[in-house]
Amino acid sequence: MDINNAIRALGALSQRSRLEAFRLLVRCGIEGMPAGGIAAALDIPHNTLSSHLSILANAGLVNSRREGRSIIYRVDFNGTRGLLSFLLEECCQGRPELCTPVLDGLLPECCETGDG
Repeated sequence: MDINNAIRALGALSQRSRLEAFRLLVRCGIEGMPAGGIAAALDIPHNTLSSHLSILANAGLVNSRREGRSIIYRVDFNGTRGLLSFLLEECCQGRPELCTPVLDGLLPECCETGDG
């Protein structure tokens, strides 16, 4: 991830409803949640939520899939790992391998599916 992508991702998270939606989707894991369920859980109008989810998707933090008439959103764990890696890449005086356990603990490989 480069600095411009990191700024886009951090900007996407810098709004309350988007941060709440992202955190909700983190709790949902790889299963994700239908857009209507997110809107209901966060008490956000559907059209407003759609805009927020689009911003998060454009920032590489969430992705979606269609299931019948529903759109299921979930965290893009590859994008999220990229952001966290960018933030920690120069940690520990240039020894990023010391921070690898932090990333592995936050985003275990069981959450990665390869399609995100």
